[in-house]
Amino acid sequence: VQLQASGGGLVQAGGSLRLSCAASERTFVTYGWFRQAPGMKREFVAHIRSAGNMIIYADSVKGRFTISRDGAKNMVYLQMNSLKAEDTAAYYCAASRRGKVGILRETDSSYEEWGQGTLVTVSS
Repeated sequence: VQLQASGGGLVQAGGSLRLSCAASERTFVTYGWFRQAPGMKREFVAHIRSAGNMIIYADSVKGRFTISRDGAKNMVYLQMNSLKAEDTAAYYCAASRRGKVGILRETDSSYEEWGQGTLVTVSS
């Protein structure tokens, strides 16, 4: 298993959760978080490079979510605050051994490794 995601759960609207993604190798250059709600396409949430820079967010989560990277522990986190019912989804961490530019950072098909989903349910 290359990526292991955890931290999902049930939370009330306005609450917070922190998702974690443990990587089993240190060759990944970029990481992303994506989510997929029932009946919906998988969508981009956030991106970070292994150095902890080049952070970008989907407009829907800007100001509420924070992606971060702990190189020593080889972990990537997604701190989610002010959660809304529409944030309910299975969240997936993804990683790539190739650097990305532009829209490819937000494109799920450009990542070659995926963790299992962790379910986030926000009750209103």
